[in-house]
Amino acid sequence: MAPTNLGGIGLVTEDVHICKQAAVPLTLEGIRTRRAKAGKLDAPTASYSDSDMFKAPQPPSKPKAKRWDHLLSAESAARRPCVLKQAAKHLKKPGLVSLGGGLPSSDNFPFESLSMRVPTAAGGFSHTTNLKEVAIGKHDVRDTADGVLDLSIALNYGQSIGSAQLLRWVTEHTELVHAPPYADWRCALTIGSTGSLEAAYRMLGDRARGDGILTEEYSFSTALETAAPLGLRVYGVPMDEQGLLPEKMDEMLSDWDVEARGGGSRPRVLYTVPSGQNPTGATQSEERRRVVYKVCQKHDVFIFEDEPYYFLQMQPYQKGANGSNGTTTTSASTKGNGESSGDADVEAFLRTLVPSMLSMDTDGRVMRHDSFSKVVVPGSRVGWVTASEQVVERYIRHAECCSQGPSGFSQAVLYKLLDEEWGHDGYLRWLMHLRDEYRARRDAILGACERFLPGEVISWTPPAAGMFLWLKVDHTRHPHAASKSLLELEEEIFDSCIDKGVLACRGSWFSAEHDRPLSGLFFRTTYAAASEEQMAVAIERFGEAVRGSFGI
Repeated sequence: MAPTNLGGIGLVTEDVHICKQAAVPLTLEGIRTRRAKAGKLDAPTASYSDSDMFKAPQPPSKPKAKRWDHLLSAESAARRPCVLKQAAKHLKKPGLVSLGGGLPSSDNFPFESLSMRVPTAAGGFSHTTNLKEVAIGKHDVRDTADGVLDLSIALNYGQSIGSAQLLRWVTEHTELVHAPPYADWRCALTIGSTGSLEAAYRMLGDRARGDGILTEEYSFSTALETAAPLGLRVYGVPMDEQGLLPEKMDEMLSDWDVEARGGGSRPRVLYTVPSGQNPTGATQSEERRRVVYKVCQKHDVFIFEDEPYYFLQMQPYQKGANGSNGTTTTSASTKGNGESSGDADVEAFLRTLVPSMLSMDTDGRVMRHDSFSKVVVPGSRVGWVTASEQVVERYIRHAECCSQGPSGFSQAVLYKLLDEEWGHDGYLRWLMHLRDEYRARRDAILGACERFLPGEVISWTPPAAGMFLWLKVDHTRHPHAASKSLLELEEEIFDSCIDKGVLACRGSWFSAEHDRPLSGLFFRTTYAAASEEQMAVAIERFGEAVRGSFGI
């Protein structure tokens, strides 16, 4: 098989013309067949790659993405390819002796191998039993017949798009789960969603133009704090139990008043967390997402779809279904011993998920941010973005001069786990397992709320995804509602919570527009880490703090 000449550092060999039936949705078996026909992936140190190498050929009927030149910031438009990486394309010339590249010799890497113990998919993902030890050596590609990635490759400099080995995996995953409906979509690995969001803000936000960002009226605090020093104004859209209200967003954009908005121009970008939104836990239905997308089409708004909790979508909460200890029964989607009945179970799980905005994106106006942080380990600092070829190319230009791409250690470990050990079906079964874990935790904290919180002044909507529960406190019933501001009441309850030994985040910390009045009195709680017993104690203490403030 001849190597593919892609004009980058090193060469990647894989047959990309193997699936002639591109219109057929990708399946798990389809990925296996594609891999078998392609043969071994040959991607030496710092090989260039892109998603087109690993996805099915796109049919002529699929549209190409719109161009976004009019939205690019001056900074992003000015970026040019890294000259050193461009020069390295000559490394492909046979017999060439390189005195140009600054790639250290792997002989001097003080790591001969890395090993780890991981749960097996067939073992039900127990953290104490059915563990397997896996290792990655320095020269596995050179010394073994089936080696695809080793430490000599992973720990050297690489392309800013990420390693070809892990890029192949995320591209296949994206096609399997989302199947973007336009032809020229691409993926690029990132150093986590916070890093990719900062880059995205810089690409499509321009302080000099007075650009702004639309988001939910209560939004991820770090996303707000990332925008602020870039000089990007943030505008909050009213919400309900499903999250962002598209009709309110349409009204805001249709009647935009620059003077009333402090001189800010009409926003060009929407930042949204559609599933298990942080902080409110709200999940947009499929219909809601489609209407939001149509509003963005109407006003030519680009969408940053941030989805760290997408796979933590749960079955509806059944009040009183959990026992006295807060436990729930195991989902019918997995067997009791953790083994799947095959691809059908996994693909049935995918069909239960609310379709992503990426899967609806006929324009290429969505930049989706995925992450391994919430579903594998936060410390990996690896995720990926999916967007049009133009947008991903601009992202890579940014990364070349900023992060240089994600950590080689993290990419090596994740590749070994996700690709070689679990595969796509094993990873999806892991997500099914996590979904059940979080559902049990959610049900436990909701059971505690029902037992310990004063229902006459505190209300909540059971989360359908994610790891957050948003508690609304009816401040109008507070005895000092007329004499104290919402912030004062919030601070009083917060301080009392700390005194009683519980931390619940203040809703005002997540307010998109700090210069506007709060719409209510809220607290964010999470069921991600504390045990069921600890959550019950914490909710009881929170209830005591509210009762004390209200004099109940």
